[in-house]
This record gives sequence, C-alpha cells and structure tokens, in this order.
Amino acid sequence: MAKRDYYEVLGVQKNVTPDELKKAYRKKAMEYHPDRNPGDKEAEEKFKEAAEAYDVLSDPQKKARYDQLGREGYEAYSGGSGTGGMNMNDIFSQFGDIFGDIFGGGFGGGFSGFGGGRGGQHRAMRRGSNLRIKARLTLEEIAKGVDKKFKVKKYVSCKTCGGTGARGNSYETCGHCHGTGVITEVRRSILGQMQTQSVCPYCGGEGRIIKDKCHDCNGEGIVQSEEVVTVNIPAGVSEGMQFSLSGRGNDAPHGGVPGDLIVLIEEIPHETFERQGNNLYCDVYVSFADAALGCTVEVPTLDGKARVKLDAGTPSGKVLRLRGKGLPDVHSHIHGDIMVCVNVWVPQKLSRNDKDLLEQMRNTDSFSPKPTGKERSFINRVREMFGG
Repeated sequence: MAKRDYYEVLGVQKNVTPDELKKAYRKKAMEYHPDRNPGDKEAEEKFKEAAEAYDVLSDPQKKARYDQLGREGYEAYSGGSGTGGMNMNDIFSQFGDIFGDIFGGGFGGGFSGFGGGRGGQHRAMRRGSNLRIKARLTLEEIAKGVDKKFKVKKYVSCKTCGGTGARGNSYETCGHCHGTGVITEVRRSILGQMQTQSVCPYCGGEGRIIKDKCHDCNGEGIVQSEEVVTVNIPAGVSEGMQFSLSGRGNDAPHGGVPGDLIVLIEEIPHETFERQGNNLYCDVYVSFADAALGCTVEVPTLDGKARVKLDAGTPSGKVLRLRGKGLPDVHSHIHGDIMVCVNVWVPQKLSRNDKDLLEQMRNTDSFSPKPTGKERSFINRVREMFGG
C-alpha cells in the first residue's frame, strides 16, 4: 500500500485542533477496526496506518518535526517507518481508551490479537524495557550519514516455550480475578457506592497462572542473549541528539510488547575542525611573505582539500568562507559552510641574515602601519566568525 501523508490518512488539515484530531482518528478506528472487518487485511493495514498517523500528529514535538520534514523525511530521521511500524498490541495499549468503548471493552474490545474476551475482559500486555546505546561518530560520518552495527545484550523471547513461560502451554485461570486480569472493589462512601479496578496482584494482570514453568526461562518467557543491530543514522545529526527504534529493545515477558532501542549521538572530536551548528571552523597558517605577496593555499575539507587564492596584503585574522562545504542540516538538504581563519606565522627563531633583512624592511615606508579606518576590528571579525 502506497504511503500517504498523515493528514490525508485522517482527513484533517495542518491546523487541526487536538479534539478534532481525536474525533477524526476515532472515526477511522471505527471504520477499519478488526472486529468490524474480520479477515480483511486491507482494513487491518488502514487501521494500523491511522494509528501511526495519530501517534505522530497527536504529539506536539513529533508533529512539528513531521510538518518540517514531510513523511519521507520524518521516517528517514526516525530510522525507519514513522513510528517503527505499529502492531496491534501497540495500538490497543496506547490508544485503546479512544475507541475501546465502541466495542464494549477496554483496549479494543475482544480483538484476539491483544487477548481477552468480550465484555471488557482482557489480559494485561507487559512491555519490555528500553535499551540505550551510544553511537560515536566522526564528522566525516556525520557529513554523509552512516549505517552502524552494534552488538547489544538484551532479553529475547525464549525459544523453548515460545515466550509463554509455560511448558506445553500449561495454564490455569487465575482464581482471584477469574481470568479478567483485574480485581474489582466496591466501597461505600458519602457519595454512594464507588467501584474501583486494579491489576490483579496474583497473576500480574494476565488472567492466568502458569502451572508448569519452562525450565530454560524459569517461567519468565525471556532469556538473555546478544543481537547485532544495524542502525541507519542520517546525515547532519549532532551531539546529544537521540532517536528510537521501536520494538528493538528488550522483549517483554510472556509475549508482551517489546521495548525500544534508544540511540544517543556522540561526536568524536576532530583534529582539524570545530563544529558550531552546521558550520565548521579551522585555521590555516601562511608566511609573512605569502600574506604580503599573495599565494594559493590548501584548505582542508571533510572529503579532501580545496585550493584557495589569497590576495596580496591578506591580514592575519582574515576569515575565508567556503560555502556549502560544511555539514548538512538533518532536517533539510541545506549545507553549512567551512570558515577558515588565516593566521600569519611569526617565526620564533631567526638567523643573522633573517634579522638583517627584517631590519631593512622595518625602516621602509611600505612596512609602516597605515590604518585607513576601514579595517575590521577584532570584535567585527569575531562576529563574522560566529555568524553575528
């Protein structure tokens, strides 16, 4: 199914209010809900697509990024599909309160993919914990984007029991909640009877108890393992930025929803450049003779070197700008610049001949300072360097 704009999916405009967005999603949920379209794969995909669109547009930060990048750019930034590809468990656990009452039960009624029966009975779905990793990147990798492989220690579903935690699918209905996963209490107060529900502490909200535990996972349904994960990191990321890969974290006990893998960006200091935003700053050194007579110098870039002509009489501190040679913006295709500060090298040790030549030049008219007032001050040069 071709990917559509999230606003088009829900039939709303960009200036939609939160209440209007919620109503639009509720309408789509009713139309494509699996209970109303049993066995209809197309309706199921539209149901997931609507949930994915609502997940992004209902979050102010995600919505702002999506509005700036569009769907393709947002998915590239998020490291895959816009939300990592939502499954039915994700949808009912996150948004079930929006449309659960339509079908007579919390979390989407009796949809078998989530568990439970009609009348609001359901097993609570546990969620695996998130994992965090650091991606240490060079400026060269940041400039082009890179695929990084990480060996991650994580909990995975036990293969022996299929993640159930039980040997031979040996369960019995919890006698405390009678399979509902919740304990209901009715209390009297001055306002009348009040009914409260809480997760059953005996079965953890699953509605059933394992009779014979799997020996490999001790009934947890998960075991420790290692996995090699490939992370696509887009060009232009920066220090401290983080993004998540949905469902790539620890698997959850007893077949629940996996957690996320959160990737934190860390920049490796560069031996030549310093970064400020998308601009790169570096120094180049020339002799007094080259600065006075003019020359061509080699300036470093992230993919080699560039030759730049210096005019005769170039002063120390002059800043050269190489447009578009900096880093790309992670939200667009616009590149920053490389800012090169020219430094006139002053020798520390001089031979007798060197000193004689300099003494001759010291007394000539050409080498006497003659400021015209048009020279940029130190403050102005700093402002220019930092974009002020």
